[in-house]
Amino acid sequence: MPEHEIYARPTVNQVIFQIRFPNLFYIATKIGDFQLKIMERFPESKLLQQRGIVIAELGPEASLRDLPEPPSHVGLQTIWQFCSPEGVKLGVTSNSLDLSSSQHKTYNAPGPHPRFRDAIEFATNHFLGLTEIPVISRIGLRYIDNCLLPELNNNAFSAYYNTTFPLKRYPISDATEMNFATRVRRGSYSLRFAESFVAEPSPARLTLDFDGSAENLKAENYLQTADALHDLVHDEYERFIRDPVRETMRKPKE
Repeated sequence: MPEHEIYARPTVNQVIFQIRFPNLFYIATKIGDFQLKIMERFPESKLLQQRGIVIAELGPEASLRDLPEPPSHVGLQTIWQFCSPEGVKLGVTSNSLDLSSSQHKTYNAPGPHPRFRDAIEFATNHFLGLTEIPVISRIGLRYIDNCLLPELNNNAFSAYYNTTFPLKRYPISDATEMNFATRVRRGSYSLRFAESFVAEPSPARLTLDFDGSAENLKAENYLQTADALHDLVHDEYERFIRDPVRETMRKPKE
């Protein structure tokens, strides 16, 4: 992996890693063994129940009696959640494993700081070793950034960001809300990007959301795919920000 600059004050707010796979009907019988293997690094545990909703497509003349009867267990899903002292949350369901953190500021840079890649490798290796899943349906790596904002005028905003917003037609100084989202191919990977600005309630906020993913890969290749997705997201982020943002992020924390 190429070395990337580590900023003292990065804008990243949350990073999420996930693998999906076909439903494992025996997953509950494996959770105890999995918990023992990860307990040293993920000592806290919770059992959660998540209920979905029924969405019915009805015509304009439909009435309440046209609504379908919901099944006895609407989208009921068991989530086994484990937490580390560093603030990483690990969740397992019958068809997914995910890790999320709002504390990690680096993916794999050398140094004393916790690395998100290490948490991914530790948890996923133990999980795959127990379940022996041969194929991953989808793997994703997502970064959400709460960004710095200059004075809210077009010149200052454009000096900070290579924005997707049509500022000539809709000046940032007049905006109360602006949103842009796209999903594109990047070679064999997919990238979803969203840029969101809200002025109210104060203070104004700019959020960037990068979600890189790949589908249908051998489970043994998950880590190198995660590394490639990280490089993809990193490069997209660096194309979006400009030097004033980098200079601010390089300043030591007060």
